[in-house]
Amino acid sequence: MNKQCIDEKWTFRNGFVDSLGALQEDKGQEVNLPHDGMIGTQVRPDAPARSDSGYFVGGLTNYTKYLMIPTEWENECVGLKFDGAMMNVTVDINGYKVGSQHYGYAPFYVDLTDYVTFGKENRITVNCNTSMYVNSRWYTGSGLYRGVRLCHGSRVHIVPDGVFVRTKEVADGYAFLEAEVEVANRTLENRLAEVTLTICKENSEEKECVVKRVIQIGAGKSETAKMAINVKDPLLWDAENPYLYKVKASVKSLGTYRTHFIQEETTETDEEETLFGIRTITADSIRGLRINGKTVKLKGGCLHHDNGLLGAVSLYAAEERKVKKLKEEGFNAIRTAHNPPSAALIEACDRLGMYVFDEAFDAWGIAKRGGDYSQFFDTDWEKDLTAFVRRDRNHPCVIIWSTGNEIPERGGLDNGYELATSLAETIRRLDGTRPVSNGICSLWSGLDDELVGTKSQLQNTSEGLFDTSWETITEPFTNGLDMVGYNYMEELYERDHEMFPERVILGSENFPKEIGFRWPMVERLPYVIGDFTWTAWDYLGEAGIGKAVYVDESDTAVQTNGWSLMPPSGSPYPWRCANDADFDITGHMMPQGAYRSVVWGNSKTHLFSMHPETFGKKEAMTMWGFPALLGSWNYSGWEKKNIRLVVISNAEEVELFVNGKSIGRKPVGVERPLPYSASFDTVYEPGEVVAVSYTSGKEVSRDSLVTTGKPAKICLLPEKRSMQADGHDLIYVGVEITDQVGNVVPDAEIKLSAQVTGCASLAGFGSADPKTEDNYTDGDTTSFRGRAMVILRAGYTHGSCTITVSAEGIGHVAESVEVQ
Repeated sequence: MNKQCIDEKWTFRNGFVDSLGALQEDKGQEVNLPHDGMIGTQVRPDAPARSDSGYFVGGLTNYTKYLMIPTEWENECVGLKFDGAMMNVTVDINGYKVGSQHYGYAPFYVDLTDYVTFGKENRITVNCNTSMYVNSRWYTGSGLYRGVRLCHGSRVHIVPDGVFVRTKEVADGYAFLEAEVEVANRTLENRLAEVTLTICKENSEEKECVVKRVIQIGAGKSETAKMAINVKDPLLWDAENPYLYKVKASVKSLGTYRTHFIQEETTETDEEETLFGIRTITADSIRGLRINGKTVKLKGGCLHHDNGLLGAVSLYAAEERKVKKLKEEGFNAIRTAHNPPSAALIEACDRLGMYVFDEAFDAWGIAKRGGDYSQFFDTDWEKDLTAFVRRDRNHPCVIIWSTGNEIPERGGLDNGYELATSLAETIRRLDGTRPVSNGICSLWSGLDDELVGTKSQLQNTSEGLFDTSWETITEPFTNGLDMVGYNYMEELYERDHEMFPERVILGSENFPKEIGFRWPMVERLPYVIGDFTWTAWDYLGEAGIGKAVYVDESDTAVQTNGWSLMPPSGSPYPWRCANDADFDITGHMMPQGAYRSVVWGNSKTHLFSMHPETFGKKEAMTMWGFPALLGSWNYSGWEKKNIRLVVISNAEEVELFVNGKSIGRKPVGVERPLPYSASFDTVYEPGEVVAVSYTSGKEVSRDSLVTTGKPAKICLLPEKRSMQADGHDLIYVGVEITDQVGNVVPDAEIKLSAQVTGCASLAGFGSADPKTEDNYTDGDTTSFRGRAMVILRAGYTHGSCTITVSAEGIGHVAESVEVQ
């Protein structure tokens, strides 16, 4: 079907709209989609979801738009395609309810054909409800956060997401493909239809091959055309070489059996175009994961769906930027935690080359939170899982499906064993080309009352797994899986391989600080295909799960077992971000990101300090934390006090110089808790610290820290100078507080304000501070560690845009960009 983006100029209102009277009373706010109705609201200490939501509060939101439906579409089918809407959504057209959707992450289609008035304006009304507390374990956002498309096509048309091309084999200079095109017949007669499939390289109109098939579709039914395709000298897709093809399917109605064979002409046609990639996937315990016949270890990170300062809004420019930065660090894979991602993220992974572990659910029938998807799982799971798989199955970046994460049914409760197999088999019916997995954790939940007393284990850890009860209790749950995801249970890999020598193991979720001693094991064991850190990119909600504190040795009030820092109510207000990632919410790499890149082979040296106030104290952090390393040498008032510096490097030795004087040369550590590092204790002196890495006595790389001057300037750093006038494009503008000579002042906390004029809007403005009351949409923030971020969003008109940022006591600075 033809798809038209209709994201421009919707009217947004808080509350539920059920009549024209309500529309006339509340004129609302004009917004462009995608739009998050929650991110612009104020956080509150009494938020029902507390730290789960980062202290944001859900509610009722409404979107309306008047659409002219042309008279010439009168004999066609018309519908709306949503990539996701948060959540418990109802869709009305001209006052008629035409559709609903509970799951906020799954794509869905609403048929309007029998309700629209052709040749006139039609009112679309979408109500969204995130007030059912608590509905997730993280920030969800609300509303039409992934956009809407208007679809139309002939009465004999290709079903939305009805084109599927899969690679059967690559051999002898050919790619042998199989294709399916699902065609619907909304007429009252049986119809014959000619289905044509054309394949080209993405940026070429030269046809690689053309295949045709004639099928019959019963009245009011659908039928699938199945075709074999042979592509000569194919370009294979993988993360290093993300070659893409486009497939164009067209359907021509040939009329009824009788009219076709007396050669009556017809002009009824429909078309669909999609990207796909040619590549093969296999996985076994001997050779591991193989992409196009080559063994690959997944250097993975988990990603929640939000985009930091943008809230839940998903735009291609934001997802593309995220994927680029992850690749630069060394990642080759992401896990979509713990739900279907946006189509924009999947497209970015296709184009840039990033493997995706594509996840369906965080909850099945047993609730994790009182208002979560468990309420609707029994009735909706098959519909939502089907829509998710059909949308993503053409995308070569998707290499593994996941049916869920830390599902309480893993112990067999609520018919969990049978459910696990049913979900896996449903995926295989839709797409049998990829392995199916599930992220399984220890048995800290999911056991009946009798077993809890004897078999329960600590949460997210291998501790307490001295016998094989975890393996025996979860074995029926793994029956339908091609590979088993292990959350935080690396200690079981080798023992479980002895029990299940054919099992393929995936480290589906692991602690960020442990990569240094876990990754060598992943590389050594062929049946372990990769590791996914929690998390690759910081996110809103689950606030403070990565926090750390430093206490006196005699202080017994704070323990170090992780959960001790997290009371039952979660982290206190105003914690907002998880604070557990390789990148903060603005896209600035954190120390754990530098650490991971070194473990994965980057030869750079990274020098960090720890605040003198932490010296000699006991480190207490949650299990997702990382040592409190800082890229700073600004500690005014701490002169002559003891201080620790930490160097991260994969060289053999590192040497540290303070103001030109060597204070020692040490081998890089290989033991826990932080291999690939060396620490040096000295006293704080303002000036410059330099770390030099050596291998075989020769310098490999170096890094330095300097004491900066006082904040003197604002520096704006646009990541690009122009954007498209499509309402979707973004420009990220870094804000740095520098001293007089241009050094970022790492301890600067300066109040800032931002103003945007011209053909763009301020989509987000804030810092990476994980504890803040900032409203990211109001143009005010405070710099954090000398930095902040402005996000500009294009409108639909061409011209220029100017961003002006002002700071107390410093002045202001402006930059202009083009909207083309």
